[in-house]
Amino acid sequence: MTDQTPAGSSSASSPAPRVPPGTGSIPTSTGSIPTGTGSHKIIVDPSRRADVLFRVRRDEDHEVNAWWLIGAFVAVSAAVIALLSFVPGGS
Repeated sequence: MTDQTPAGSSSASSPAPRVPPGTGSIPTSTGSIPTGTGSHKIIVDPSRRADVLFRVRRDEDHEVNAWWLIGAFVAVSAAVIALLSFVPGGS
């Protein structure tokens, strides 16, 4: 009779290495892991693309002055009040 082991399975002559209890490490052979640095994937922030409409490129640590936000709030509030004055039925 012939040896009928399934394709891809190893024979019983070489048992799998055992992990020593309590160490949590996985045994590896010394020559199998490359130690050199390989190419790294460059992460590109899509919000900083050059073709985004109305994009103004500023430094990373640039902060908007708080008065611009206050002025925008006052302008939007005044525009809403002006537009609501055209709605009939007000007092």
